[in-house]
Amino acid sequence: MDSAVVLLVGTSKGAFLLRSDDARRDWTLSGPFCDGWPINHAIGNPETGQIWAAGGGDWYGAGVWTSLDDGKSWTLSKLADGQIDEWIRADPDTAAMMGVTRSDPGPFTGQVTALWSLGQVGAKLYAGAKPATLLRSLDGGTTWQMVDSLISHPSAADWQPGAAGLTLHTIVADPANGARMWLGISAAGVFATEDGGASWDRRNRLSNAGAACDHAHPAAPKDGETGHCVHNMVRADANGDWLYQQNHHGVFRSRDGGRSWDDVTAGLPSTFGFPVAVHPHQPETLWVLPLNGDTQGRYPPDAAAAVWRSRDGGDTWQACRSGLPQAGCYFTVLRQGMATDQHPDAGVYFGTNTGSIFASTDAGDHWLEIARHLPTVLSVETLQRR
Repeated sequence: MDSAVVLLVGTSKGAFLLRSDDARRDWTLSGPFCDGWPINHAIGNPETGQIWAAGGGDWYGAGVWTSLDDGKSWTLSKLADGQIDEWIRADPDTAAMMGVTRSDPGPFTGQVTALWSLGQVGAKLYAGAKPATLLRSLDGGTTWQMVDSLISHPSAADWQPGAAGLTLHTIVADPANGARMWLGISAAGVFATEDGGASWDRRNRLSNAGAACDHAHPAAPKDGETGHCVHNMVRADANGDWLYQQNHHGVFRSRDGGRSWDDVTAGLPSTFGFPVAVHPHQPETLWVLPLNGDTQGRYPPDAAAAVWRSRDGGDTWQACRSGLPQAGCYFTVLRQGMATDQHPDAGVYFGTNTGSIFASTDAGDHWLEIARHLPTVLSVETLQRR
């Protein structure tokens, strides 16, 4: 594994790459890429270095950008049209004057409006869309097919949108078993497959119904289930059945592949937050970044930033503040905005809606701002070449 780390940063104005030296002390920024598209999520293949960036919206439509040369050039696989495509077809002379060319309609026009997540499962590439739809590519992101088994799930008629709409925002794979995968949908909950997507099991059962959450909140656990508004979910690579999720109303842990969930929010300063990350080699070490609440401004409690770390699977929590702003801090860290690298001492990284990237190379004990003044950071992932 290469000791240098590349951060793949998705923002509201394109993708950026942050490259470290071997010591992870000095960082070089490049970008923006992807023609200024909003990039909701970007991932890379550590074997080949190939990078994919997914996003879009009402204006651009939906698509996946691919780079085969370490970010130097990018190609777009357009999956659904946006308002710009209507404009180009209605006014081709102005479009030509501006250097914009007309293209064939995207294959999923009218079915999806943006892409929110990416995941690689063996040789297959998956993309999660808005509204909640799963797409699959067998050729590295050039062509795509819809996974009909998910949208035909018996519960689909009852799925409710979160504040950002009905989005499939999280795809979690099991590298050791390509048939296993977990999805996070806001606000429908967690879904899992054990047969490569042929069928899906809805997995939201709460194991400790007397948990610390305020059950009067509409997004709180009820009826024996976690709240269905999953914000982010990760798998502990060192233990294949261990999952963690940051929910709209709490942090939850599963040690049986999502079949049951323990509420481990107790000890945190709030029940609300977006990202969660887990140590690549220590399945009981994880990090979250609590915010003050969904209707209180969505910034760190007391306007003092802290990443909260647990070394015992969420039973206890410790605030990690060194190097983070401790006064007048009103940023938000979004659902895909935190990631870890593969180093033994686990670098941890997060991006803010105020355009900063913070890094820790000692599992959260100390933090350094390695980039600032970027557009709103929508996602952060790491890439280390093998």
